[in-house]
Amino acid sequence: MDRRTVLGGALLLPAAARAEARWDAIVDPRTGTLGKALERAAAAGGRPFRILVREGVLVEKLTIAVPNVTIVGSGPKTVLSFGTYAGLKHPDGNVWGTGRTGTLTVSAPGTTLRNLTIRNSFDYIGAQRDTAGNGAQAVALTIGREADRTWVDRCWLEGYQDTLYVQSRSLFTDCRIVGGVDFIFGGAAAWFERCEIVTRFVPGAAEFGFLTAPSTPLEQPFGLVFSRCRLGREPGVPARSTWLGRPWRAGGNMALTGQSVFLRCWLDAHIKREGWTWMGYKGPDGEQRRLTPQEARLFEYASRGPGAGPASSTRRMLGQADAAKFTRATVLGGWDGFSG
Repeated sequence: MDRRTVLGGALLLPAAARAEARWDAIVDPRTGTLGKALERAAAAGGRPFRILVREGVLVEKLTIAVPNVTIVGSGPKTVLSFGTYAGLKHPDGNVWGTGRTGTLTVSAPGTTLRNLTIRNSFDYIGAQRDTAGNGAQAVALTIGREADRTWVDRCWLEGYQDTLYVQSRSLFTDCRIVGGVDFIFGGAAAWFERCEIVTRFVPGAAEFGFLTAPSTPLEQPFGLVFSRCRLGREPGVPARSTWLGRPWRAGGNMALTGQSVFLRCWLDAHIKREGWTWMGYKGPDGEQRRLTPQEARLFEYASRGPGAGPASSTRRMLGQADAAKFTRATVLGGWDGFSG
C-alpha cells in the first residue's frame, strides 16, 4: 500500500518524508558521495541548496564553488576525510603547498557547515617519527578569500599542522578545533564563540606548538577573535608547553600585523606563561627578521583557568573599554550568521 495519504485533494507525506523534503540532496556515505551532491548544487546556479549527509565516512577532497550551499551532517560521526599534505607531489609537477591541501575548501559566499567532522588524515606523527616533517602542513578546512559569510556550526575540525585556514569573514559557533602547529591561521576577520580549541599530543615533542598564526592586514581592525572558548589539551601534553600563537607575516608582506584576541576564555595549564612568541619572515631586503608579539596585535581579556598568566611585555591584556570593542557584530561587520 502507498504510505502517502490524500486529504482534501492534497497529498500528505509521512513525517519522515516531509522532513527529507526539506533537502535538495541527501547523501548516504555507504552508497553516494558528497561530490555528486555538490555537482547538483553547482547546477542550481547559486540558489540556496541544502545537503543532508548521513552518518558515515566520506573519503573525498572537495571544493564548494557556488554560493549559498548548506551542508548538514548527522553529528561527529559524519566524517569528511582526506590526507593531502603540503610536501606531496601534485599532478602538475609541483608540490601541493599549504593552500591547496584542504580536505574541504570553501571558495564561494554564503556557505553553512553544520554537525560534521572535517579531517585531514595525513600521518603527521609518522612523518615526525621518520624525520619527514618538512611540508607537513595539512589543512582540514580552507575558507578562501571569496568565501565571505561562512558559518561553521557544531563541527569538529581535525588535523595537526594548519588545521583551519581562514581568509574571509567567518563565524564559528560551538565547534571543536584540534591541532598542534599554527592550527588556526590566516588573515580573516573571524569570530569563534564557545569553541573548544584542543592541542594534540605528539610523541617526543619538546614543545607543543601554537594555537594561532594570524596574518591580519594592518588596515583591517579585527582578526581572529575567540569569545568564551575553552583551550584544552590531549592527554600527554605537558604544562607550559604551548603558545597562544605567533604573528604570521606571510610572504614577508610588511602590511600584515596579525591579530589574535582571546576574550573571557578558559585556558588549561599547557599554555605558556609568556603567552605569545615571534615568527620569522624575510624582509624586503632579503634579510631574515622576526615579527614579535610587541609589534603585532595579540591580546587577552579576562582569561581564566590554570593557563591564565600575568600581564607582561609579550602577554598584553585589554582594558574593559578596549575589550568592549570586540563583539560579534563589530568583528563580522554587522553579519551574524543567522540572518543569511
